[in-house]
Amino acid sequence: MKNLLTVVMLFVFSTALYAQKDVTKFLGIPVDGAKTAMIQKLKAKGFQYNSSGDYLTGEFNGRNVLLKVVTNNNKVYRIAVTDAKNSNETDIKIRFNTLCRQFKNNKKYVSFDDYTLSEDEKISYEMTVNNKRYEAVYYQQPEITDSIAFANEVQSTLLSKYTEEQLANPSEEMKQEVLEATFSYMMDLYSKKAVWFMINEQFGEYYITIYYDNEYNHADGEDL
Repeated sequence: MKNLLTVVMLFVFSTALYAQKDVTKFLGIPVDGAKTAMIQKLKAKGFQYNSSGDYLTGEFNGRNVLLKVVTNNNKVYRIAVTDAKNSNETDIKIRFNTLCRQFKNNKKYVSFDDYTLSEDEKISYEMTVNNKRYEAVYYQQPEITDSIAFANEVQSTLLSKYTEEQLANPSEEMKQEVLEATFSYMMDLYSKKAVWFMINEQFGEYYITIYYDNEYNHADGEDL
């Protein structure tokens, strides 16, 4: 039993991932709670609220932006950050690649792909003719909490499937199964803290919207 738990613990500590309801943050503010409270927190960061349009304006990452606070069942699940000024095709490609580089170099984030656009990418043609979506997805690193608690959860799950005798001398197949289950759990933690952005077109010009999503609060068919 201890041998198998040691494998699990080494995996957990090496990835430094275990977290409990660790939600996405925007400027250090958890994307969670009531909309009115979120608006007040954003105003405290220097953003101005436009009550008639139900959005905020201000500066973010060196650009003027519009912020939208999106809710599900009265809980905030998304902060949408949109460029206040549109760009031409050349400039939006540069901006997209700059964001890719910034997210890649920020240790708070992890990604599993390279979204950088090549110099010969024809954004206008691809979006108009082929309906291509230009987007990039990153994940905020889960905060470290209690790795021992996670190992105990794994132990409880294992004991529901295997005997202590089997776990004391686990087969290679059992070890692989535990590692796969652990990795799947870690990936689920990552997926709950998605931050992604995409290029949008408007009257021949382009802008980018960045979405800070708390997937714990996202609609999942509960209202059907």
